[in-house]
Amino acid sequence: MSGIPVADDILDTEVAVKPLPEVAAALGVSANKVRQMLRDGELIAVRRKGELCVPAAFFVKDGIVKGLGGTITVLADSGFSRTEMLRWLFTADDTLPGSTPINALRTSHGTEVKRRAQAMAF
Repeated sequence: MSGIPVADDILDTEVAVKPLPEVAAALGVSANKVRQMLRDGELIAVRRKGELCVPAAFFVKDGIVKGLGGTITVLADSGFSRTEMLRWLFTADDTLPGSTPINALRTSHGTEVKRRAQAMAF
């Protein structure tokens, strides 16, 4: 699995994650496609109990949370590591609708999340 960027698992243990085969099944794609999505920065993976997993909060019924890939790109362009991105996405922020950036994305507040991610670059 070399070449796949992996964040440190800094998430609380109660944060649900999906192993790559579950992610592939949920998205209706192959496991290789999920690995490519990880390499391309569309998703962020952690290693939990020796297995590559993706936070379940990154998904909605019909696929990946809208705006997640763009937010990851903005954070990467700002020099964030995968671990720093994950920490930022899951850190409470009472000024955001949804209380965390990932929850704000899940509730269609992607523009505000991206605006804040861009502001952190300066």
